[in-house]
Amino acid sequence: MPPAKHIGIVAVSAEGAAIIGPHNHPQLSMHTYPLSEYMRHIDADRWEEAGQLLLESARKLVAAGAEILICPDNTAHQALDLVRDRSPVPWLHIAEEVSAIAATRRFQRLGILGTRQVIGQLEERGCDAVVLGCTEIPLLISQEHSPLPVLDSTRTLARAALREATREIKAG
Repeated sequence: MPPAKHIGIVAVSAEGAAIIGPHNHPQLSMHTYPLSEYMRHIDADRWEEAGQLLLESARKLVAAGAEILICPDNTAHQALDLVRDRSPVPWLHIAEEVSAIAATRRFQRLGILGTRQVIGQLEERGCDAVVLGCTEIPLLISQEHSPLPVLDSTRTLARAALREATREIKAG
């Protein structure tokens, strides 16, 4: 049986580091620069430089054996889009994974939460689900606290990484 693929996590924030779970997971490596390094570029609207930090982390993770990469930070994906084609191995994109789950569950109109708790207003405006689009929001909001179905982007990405890492094992 082939081993699971090695997952590299470009965590960006400490909260993003704990997304995979505690037990039977593939080999993981994580690298991140201090969040202040990212924020210096993000606050100055220098997304290419933030993307370079992602690529530098990616290269370090590939050197450690990573075969696929994820970044559990929603904001940083704006930079990832600029540098993804220069990556040494494939990335799973958080927005693409959430979109796929939303399509599978046949949600048509999604509200996306960053840092404000406005789920009730989104429901009134016609949303049929809400995306928890900030790494820390699932610590504050869960399905039982929401009148709408929730799509947790961080956990969706973690599940996609596990699915991708074990794809050949399940096929073999």
